[in-house]
Amino acid sequence: MPAAWPGGTFHAVSGQTLYLILDALLVAFHTLLVGFNTLGWAWRKTRRLHLITISATLLSWFGLGVVYGWGYCPLTDWHWQVKRALGETHLPASCMKYYLDRMTGVAWSAAVVDALVIGAALGALVVSVVLNVRDIRRARPDRDG
Repeated sequence: MPAAWPGGTFHAVSGQTLYLILDALLVAFHTLLVGFNTLGWAWRKTRRLHLITISATLLSWFGLGVVYGWGYCPLTDWHWQVKRALGETHLPASCMKYYLDRMTGVAWSAAVVDALVIGAALGALVVSVVLNVRDIRRARPDRDG
């Protein structure tokens, strides 16, 4: 029997519908995070936040990766749990490989995708550090008089 709701009744969201919603939310959030990790250094107002998010991402890949496997990402782990609940199987370790395969129709090499992703992340980290240091130096008053 449906639960009572002021002015009528409502039906609980089915498990399948909930997983579809979670899948869409994880795609959106993960895509935004990847985009921000790639380009968040470009705007002065977002540089400090970018340095935090790209550092956290790399710490996850290489820090948590010691325990859970190199390149470990909790978002991908949670997303794959949702996708398995929706019946998907044979999911790659990398969400970037998964989405590149799906968007292009090409079975990308996992090693190539990993190299591109790591290169982009390390490049974004270097640019972020350089720009953040430059911004801090510019904000300091001139000490030479």
